[in-house]
Parts: sequence; structure tokens; C-alpha cells
Amino acid sequence: MARVNLSVELCGVELKNPVIPASGTYEFGDGYLKFLDPDKLGAVINKTVTLEPRDGNPPPRVCETPCGLINAIGIPSSGIEVFIEEELPFLRDFNTRLVASIAGFSVDEFCTLAERISEVGGVDIIELNLSCPNLEHGTVWATDKKLVFDVVKEVKSATRIPVMAKLANVHNINDVAVAAERAGADALVIANTYRAMKINIETKRPYLGNIFGGLSGPAVLPMTLFAVYSVYEKVSIPIVGVGGVTNWQDAVEYILAGATAVEVGTANLVNPSVMISVIEGIESYLKREGFSSVRELVGLAHS
Repeated sequence: MARVNLSVELCGVELKNPVIPASGTYEFGDGYLKFLDPDKLGAVINKTVTLEPRDGNPPPRVCETPCGLINAIGIPSSGIEVFIEEELPFLRDFNTRLVASIAGFSVDEFCTLAERISEVGGVDIIELNLSCPNLEHGTVWATDKKLVFDVVKEVKSATRIPVMAKLANVHNINDVAVAAERAGADALVIANTYRAMKINIETKRPYLGNIFGGLSGPAVLPMTLFAVYSVYEKVSIPIVGVGGVTNWQDAVEYILAGATAVEVGTANLVNPSVMISVIEGIESYLKREGFSSVRELVGLAHS
């Protein structure tokens, strides 16, 4: 049987397949490379970087639930200069696309980050983390369509690199998504984790050092899938679906709902080679169903 075409176009950039790790969920160090060849992925991505160094939230930072994981990492970062000097050269050596995830605490910080990355080069797409729900004093940009419009518009003016806006699954996500598109976003990433908490019944206190965190894993897939489906009918730019992908079937659901690509997060912590099985599963599904390209699947659930 002829090999199917797994390539997709995201932000005007061609990816060899639609599978990307979610930011912060896969360490591309020697210990992990024995499980997975990053060259086989559609793209690699860094743990979100901030302008200045950050320690992140106090421990404990993660706890399991019956249906997923709650994390309150808080974006620990060595800062943009260390990222450029040490991490970026390593990531650029992989034979695949490179997405740089950035987070700022002001529009100016987002722009400075984008400008520095543009100066260095070698990055294919910038992902704006507008949706992290567990920063101690940070603004969740993606809750406000005007904030999203402003930051996307200014970052687009500061760089020629294509820009993806990572949104939160808020009640007005359609309006926020439209605002991001109007501001010039080249793609949307939907969505981040959901605010959640766990209480330790022995200590009678919240389990996480930050009190609350973000729920990820299988529990969030149906909600985020609906968000992708809904936003797809409101915008004309590509969507990356992220939330609860644990196997190829989940990825196919996202694509049918309207996602051009998917990001795999929590599942990487359980099975560090899961993204390869997702890629292989999508390919087998396309062959079985008689499709010649994964692009034929995008949004098919709407027809």
C-alpha cells in the first residue's frame, strides 16, 4: 500500500507530520533520547522561556488525580540569554522544525523576547504562552480578548517569525480566538490546563505549594476538543489541539474537529515514546480509511 502523506502546513511552515510535544513536557536530553528520536516529530519545542530568570512555584509542584495530573510548576526559567546561549543551539541541531515558547509579564517583555529570538535565528515558529493558569502574580492574558489582541499585534510587529497564540479554554474562547486572528496570529494553540486543586486529608491543607494548579491529562480532552471544534468555525487560521492526547485515536479526534496539528503533553510523562506511536497510529488509520494525506482529515467532522 502506498505511503500516506503526513505533512501539514502550520503558519506557512511545512511540518513532516502533525505531532508536537507540548511545551515543558519533554526534556530533549540524553536520558530521553533513547526513547524517542526528535527528528521523527513534526517539531520540537522548548520549556517556556521568560525574559529574566525565574525560580517557579514552591513545592510540591505536581500531584496525580484519578484522571490526570495537576501541576503548578510556575514557569521556572533560566532567562532568555541562557536559553539563547545554551538550549537553542542544541534544539536547532535536530532535523525537524523548531517552535520557541515564550512568556512575558508585559507586552514589552513579549516583544523583547521575540526580537531576541529573531536576531539569533533558527526558530521556525514562536508560540506565545498567553494561558498559563498557575503563575503566582501573573496575568492570564488569554482571559481578555483585548489583552490578546494587543500582545499579538505588537509581537507581530517585532518579528518576521510566524506567531502562534496559545489560548486558555475560557468561556469566551471564540471571541479571544477571533481577536488573536484579527491581530495577525498565524495560528492558535488550544488550549492550556484547567484550574484545579487537591487537598491532603492528612495535613488538611492544599497539596500543592501554590494552592492550585492546572489539570491536564485524559480528563480535559472532551472539553478542549469542544473548544477546538467551536473555534474552527470562527477562524480561518490553523489550530493546534492540545489537551489529553494519550494515543493516536485522540489525535485523530482533534484533527477531525479542526486541528491541523496536535501537541502531546502529560502522556509523555507516562510513556516517553508515546509520540512515535501517535504518529504511526495516524498513518495506519489514514491507510485503513483510504486517505492519501492527513490534510484531508482536518475539520472533516464539520461536513
